[in-house]
Amino acid sequence: MSGETGVITSPANQTIKDIRALEMRKRRKETGLFMAEGLRTVIEAMEMGAHLEHVVYLTTLSARPDIKKVRDYCISCGGRPLEVTQAVLEKLSHKDNPQAVIGVFRQALKTLNDVKPGKCWVALEEVRDPGNLGTIIRTIDGVGASGVILIGNCCDPYSVEAVRATMGSLFCVPIVTASAEDFIAWSKSWPGLMVGTTLQDSVDYRSVEYKQPLLLVMGNEQAGLTDPMRTACHSIVRLPMNGRADSLNLSIATGVMLYRMLEN
Repeated sequence: MSGETGVITSPANQTIKDIRALEMRKRRKETGLFMAEGLRTVIEAMEMGAHLEHVVYLTTLSARPDIKKVRDYCISCGGRPLEVTQAVLEKLSHKDNPQAVIGVFRQALKTLNDVKPGKCWVALEEVRDPGNLGTIIRTIDGVGASGVILIGNCCDPYSVEAVRATMGSLFCVPIVTASAEDFIAWSKSWPGLMVGTTLQDSVDYRSVEYKQPLLLVMGNEQAGLTDPMRTACHSIVRLPMNGRADSLNLSIATGVMLYRMLEN
């Protein structure tokens, strides 16, 4: 991305256009960058040591100490602060009420080799809804679980919708990606209990003794777990449906399971 000095006043500015292009998954993949909106989120990312490539902020805020702190951090990362007008910021923001600060960060995806057992990892097979994914990452952070493994063709954890749903937890929850084949092969050496959730051939989730380290495997929103993934699990459980609904939203079900598995 090209660099400028002074206040950027035109949405046609090349750096602004480059940042806007990060709305596209293809561009995020090419650059290894993504956007996160809001000063609080940017500060949380800074505190977690995330690499800040750009911080875009409203020119009227330039004298504020917290903006100066973020600006200095961006420079220390080798990044470039961008002071912009309201019109430019509105072009970058995805909210009706635009945030006054937007961060552009480097992605930090990990591999299965980076996984240390810990208390509990969550593996998601073919999750497709970015809101679900972001909420699950937020829940993993909230319950103190170890991280998330994205299996197969999942939605992008760095999409605007997913990042927003994490509410900053994206920067402290390790995110691992793997193919289904690699994950199943890797899971054979998992030192603890590997639990899958599905209605088929399952037991009540409250009847299982959850001993750490744990690996919780959740399936696609519509199709659930694939047969090979279900076979790889040590235990298959279900959440009982006592009303007319026959299933729960994926992020809700994951939260219920995590609190049950980590309650001791």
